[in-house]
Amino acid sequence: MSTEAKRLLDKIRALPLPDKVRIMNVCGGHERSISLAGLRSALPTTIELIPGPGCPVCICPEEDIYQAIQIAINEDVILLAFGDMLRVPVNVPKGTVRNLEQAKAAGADIRPIASPTEAVNIANANPEKTVVFFIAGFETTSAPVAAMIAEGIPNNLLLLLSSRLTWPAVAMLLNTETPTFDALIAPGHVASIMGSEEWHFVVDQHHMPTAIAGFTTESLLSAIYSVLRQGIEHTAFLDNCYPQVVNPHGNITAKKIVNQVFNIIDAPWRGIGIIPNSGLELSMKFDTHNARHRFPIYAEEARKKSGAMPPGCDCAGVILGKIKPNECRLYGETCFPRNPVGPCMVSDEGACRIWWSSGIKK
Repeated sequence: MSTEAKRLLDKIRALPLPDKVRIMNVCGGHERSISLAGLRSALPTTIELIPGPGCPVCICPEEDIYQAIQIAINEDVILLAFGDMLRVPVNVPKGTVRNLEQAKAAGADIRPIASPTEAVNIANANPEKTVVFFIAGFETTSAPVAAMIAEGIPNNLLLLLSSRLTWPAVAMLLNTETPTFDALIAPGHVASIMGSEEWHFVVDQHHMPTAIAGFTTESLLSAIYSVLRQGIEHTAFLDNCYPQVVNPHGNITAKKIVNQVFNIIDAPWRGIGIIPNSGLELSMKFDTHNARHRFPIYAEEARKKSGAMPPGCDCAGVILGKIKPNECRLYGETCFPRNPVGPCMVSDEGACRIWWSSGIKK
């Protein structure tokens, strides 16, 4: 641990802390950094760091994954997805293809990619084929995807969009009668695109201490120290602890392109239900690239239910900050990174996967 990190830890330990203070870190990347640095064990025991709804793989609607699987199996297409999405399971009878990885093993042409540029290159290299890009992600993914679309994409490239916005999920949690946290660490990468001002509602409407953090131990500890001091002093303001990357207004160009390419819609989150104004869909200008309109038969209405986690899986409770990952009934029993039952054990931004990989058992 660096000298600066140790200094910040000492400052935190010297604070007159209450008996318990709960801090939600929204971002899956924050959760990974916190766990890798061992911050939970280094901080005073009265501080509880709660993972939040910041894993796009975890909250991707089950019906969207099912539709991607069915398109890949039944249509003559190349289906592309970011790597983690290939292992996310859907709720189907035993012996049925339950994720994209199994669909690939069964003969579907499914290819993991790491960037939107790869999707364009694959479509250009296969002009005789229909290429479907299944996209799950938050604002940091939506911005480069929007730029890709605005620049012009091949006619044979279709998009199956499952993109979400982060702040509406936090707003939903804060609008409950009993929020599960007392302070918020907002996601730095999202704020780098959307601007720090997007998080002012937490302070203005809910009077909650809030700080934006980067992904270093120093930035995270600085944010933790800030919200703790705000709580002790009974003040609430938005503190930008990631000024190297985040400014109040964000990336103006990126936001403009996102607004041109996408419309904001009410959208489902797996295991949670519909969150108002939390999803993105292609605007009518780009409707010819909408895979849902090309393959509507695979969008099963019966699959659209809020309790869409696998039986026994408590991933939704983890996402909402209601339980710790190792309090899930399946954690370490039948659900492991090598054989995940729920989506929170799949991605390296999923809290269950992070906790298990960090050595936290039942």
